[in-house]
Amino acid sequence: MSKTRTDDNVLVPIREPFVDARGEILNLIDAPFMSAAVITSVKGAVRGNHYHKTDDHYCWLQRGEMVYLHRRSGQTGPARRWTIKAGQMFYTPPGYEHAMQFTQDSVLLVFAKNNREMANYEADTVRVPPLE
Repeated sequence: MSKTRTDDNVLVPIREPFVDARGEILNLIDAPFMSAAVITSVKGAVRGNHYHKTDDHYCWLQRGEMVYLHRRSGQTGPARRWTIKAGQMFYTPPGYEHAMQFTQDSVLLVFAKNNREMANYEADTVRVPPLE
């Protein structure tokens, strides 16, 4: 779904928008995916604390701010942290434990490789202790 990304490279650049008198088009992603979701989170909410066996996903923060944490599954020690601001996109590969700590009320769009029907999602998701 993506070029190879590393622990140091979770942020995904977004092309400049096309702007004319009618308005603007912001192309978020040019990759195949099976699921698109809009997730709203209140300030203080935590999501994730899991990893996916095969799924990966791109996340675009439309509004708000959050701290994103991730590390390769099975690693110990603190996870890598990024502060994600509105308008930024980041990528989570398969096999990476991840969590999202929302520091403001937020709206997040998630584009996933796999179908996200509940049975499929749960079969691919492994819960982990809270990341720090």
